[in-house]
Amino acid sequence: MAYELESSLLVPASPMTVYRLVSDVTRTGEWSEQTYLVQWDGDDRGEGATFTGHNRTPDREWSTISTVVTALPGEEFAWSVGDAGVTWGYRMRPSPEGTMLTEFTRFGPRAEVVFSQRFGEDAARQIEIRRQAAVGGMPVTLSRISELLASQRCPAGRPRITP
Repeated sequence: MAYELESSLLVPASPMTVYRLVSDVTRTGEWSEQTYLVQWDGDDRGEGATFTGHNRTPDREWSTISTVVTALPGEEFAWSVGDAGVTWGYRMRPSPEGTMLTEFTRFGPRAEVVFSQRFGEDAARQIEIRRQAAVGGMPVTLSRISELLASQRCPAGRPRITP
């Protein structure tokens, strides 16, 4: 039942510009299918910082506390969600046309145990619901991020130069 998924899209911005956007977790509601609000839990940013995400689907609403596990500007931003330790994140690789942005998730053995304890006989179905949401949601998320990055471009179609 453990799984690893990823989806990639070429986006029109430099890796640092992409990183600045996706690591600003307070903007997640602009591109996420499920998360509508995220707040940092303190002043810390980077590895070890925590944030609370508020999520909803047509069937339910919930909040999670996540911990940043990777914060490599221009390369990768990732976090671990709650006690299950499900990892989500973004990897950036430079391309002549911008950045190859990859969203990824890992649902590992620890998450299987937590879901088994939390949902009992319904655990496999609950895991599959989340896997399917990730499969369908990642391409939508990446597309929305790309649109946001494209909207930040100058009218002449040239990227803004940002440090």
